[in-house]
Amino acid sequence: MEAIRKKIMPFVELTCLRTDKFKTGCLSVNLLTRLSRENASKNALIPHVLRRGSTGHPDMESISAALDELYGARIEPVVRKKGEVQAVGFFADFADDAFVPGGEQVLEKVTALMGELLLSPNTRGGLFLPAYVDSEREKLLERLRARINDKRSYAVQRLFELMCFSEDYATDRMGTEEEAQSINYQKLTRHYKQLLQCAPIEVFYCGGADPLRVERAVKSALVTLLRGEPDEDIGTDIRINTVEENPRYFTEELSITQGKLSVGFRLGECMYNPNMAAIRVFNAVYGGSVTSKLFMNVREKLSLCYYANSAIDRHKGLMVVSSGIEFDKYDAALSEIFAQLEAVKKGDITDDELAAARKAVATELRSAMDSSGALEDFWLAQNVDGLYYGPEELAALAESITRDEVVEVAKGVECDAVYFLRGLSEEGEKANGD
Repeated sequence: MEAIRKKIMPFVELTCLRTDKFKTGCLSVNLLTRLSRENASKNALIPHVLRRGSTGHPDMESISAALDELYGARIEPVVRKKGEVQAVGFFADFADDAFVPGGEQVLEKVTALMGELLLSPNTRGGLFLPAYVDSEREKLLERLRARINDKRSYAVQRLFELMCFSEDYATDRMGTEEEAQSINYQKLTRHYKQLLQCAPIEVFYCGGADPLRVERAVKSALVTLLRGEPDEDIGTDIRINTVEENPRYFTEELSITQGKLSVGFRLGECMYNPNMAAIRVFNAVYGGSVTSKLFMNVREKLSLCYYANSAIDRHKGLMVVSSGIEFDKYDAALSEIFAQLEAVKKGDITDDELAAARKAVATELRSAMDSSGALEDFWLAQNVDGLYYGPEELAALAESITRDEVVEVAKGVECDAVYFLRGLSEEGEKANGD
């Protein structure tokens, strides 16, 4: 399953994976732009407004009818954050030609419809329809406000907002309530036109079609795309060192029964020339797998938490430890989280721990090859970072990572900030009840 990557139009790159492994094909179109507090909500809103209607299919009912005729194909808005790059657009999946009666070619029709949604929105006087913008803006605000309902992810987002307060990375992929509330149909139309002119575009296809056929279909769908000066200043600012010499500590209170402890780290010097396989295996050793030190010691052996795991954003060079704890176990849990990292730094890693971590990373990477959607997300991340090796190659590299390579990554890791979401104090409960 070899990826073929080609520039097919000015600042439009196409990545094709030809395979007969799946009964469905997938196609995505992603506009890449800088993640910013000023524009993140507008960017996130655009694909949802575009999905409401086009010139040829003016409402969602007609779009759904067209997709039903294409054997139940789907085209959905996508909004993603890759480091400090925001990727917005559409993802489609549809029946592969080999499984369509009479060998009908669905790829071209789905691609044409996606291009129509992207480039020919239903407008009045050249502006987005106010009703569509207002409706989707309210849905975006609901999604932003609903983040607090998932306390685990909310705590991680709050950690990043506080830890990276001076960096665009602090911005959520959907932006902010304040920005979203200020959006109107005129402002969004202007931003949409600017985005189309300036944003580099990543197109991905996975399925049984020949790459040349895919290229023709995509170029035909995007033939009306007008390009201006591209925004070449797109990328992620990686901070190697922590903001301050000592970790910063933040505590907030909500009406909850289980504390959420989130600890943010900078990966440090390994990000000068990152060995992605070693970084993944380090994470699996420390907290990113069910055989990790955090899981086996902090959770299982010492029973200091309900869960404890680590995750890495390799684009930004960050690691976060996320844990659910009793309020009175804060000090003990945090101390042990640090202690397990120190153990990795010292090379206190058994052969079994290292073997299990390598296997976990390799298995996860190879499992991506069983899903066209997972492959699409993997290759988008690779393309954003300018990397060109696939999951199988990365899995093989992970299987050969040594203890010394894991330790080398760990030695540069430094804690930058600690965020603790705890229950309301007695005074807070009284105030809340007044």
